[in-house]
Amino acid sequence: MARTKEFDPDAALQSALELFWRRGYEATSMTDLVEHLGVGRASIYATFGNKHELYLKALDRYQQARNPRLLRELSQPGPALPAVRAVIRRFATEATTEGRRLSGCFVTNTAAELAPHDTAAARRVEHNWDHLETLLHSALVRAQAQGELPADRNPLTLARMLLVLMQGLRVVGKASADPARVQDAAEQALTLLD
Repeated sequence: MARTKEFDPDAALQSALELFWRRGYEATSMTDLVEHLGVGRASIYATFGNKHELYLKALDRYQQARNPRLLRELSQPGPALPAVRAVIRRFATEATTEGRRLSGCFVTNTAAELAPHDTAAARRVEHNWDHLETLLHSALVRAQAQGELPADRNPLTLARMLLVLMQGLRVVGKASADPARVQDAAEQALTLLD
C-alpha cells in the first residue's frame, strides 16, 4: 500500500514561492527549503523534483495568481485609459510600499537573476511579459477606438514602453529608498497617453 503524503503540496508550494521570492534562487538552499517548508528532502524531490523544478513551479504559481487580476483590470468595460493609468500607478505604489518594496516582483527578480543563463526561466519571463504586453496593447487599442487615445499614437509601442516602465519600477523600487523616483517616473510616462 502506498503511503499518503503527510503534507499539503499546495501549501508547501506557496511556502516555497514566498521563500524564493524573498531570498532568490541562488540564496535559497535545499536545506533552507526543508526547514522553511517543514517537509523532508525526499518528499520535496518526490513531489516537486529538484530545487530548479520547484522554483519554476513556484514561478508558474506566482504568474497564475497575478495574471487574472491584470486581465480584469485592463479588460473591464467602459473607458480603457483610466484602467491603464490605474495599473501603472498600482505598480508604482507597490514598488515603493514597505514590505513589498524589498521583495520586488518575482518575475522581475527571475529576469535579473536567472533568465540570462536559464532558458526555462527565460521562457517563463518572456511568456509573462508577452501576456502583459498583450493586455496593455488591447486596452490601448480599445482606448484609441473609443477616442481616448490620439489617433497618431501607436498602441503597440506604447504598450511596450509601459511594460518596460513597469519592470523598471519594480527594480528601482526594490533598490531605492526614494519613492519619489518611482512615482515621478510613472506619472511622467503616463503623460504619453494624453
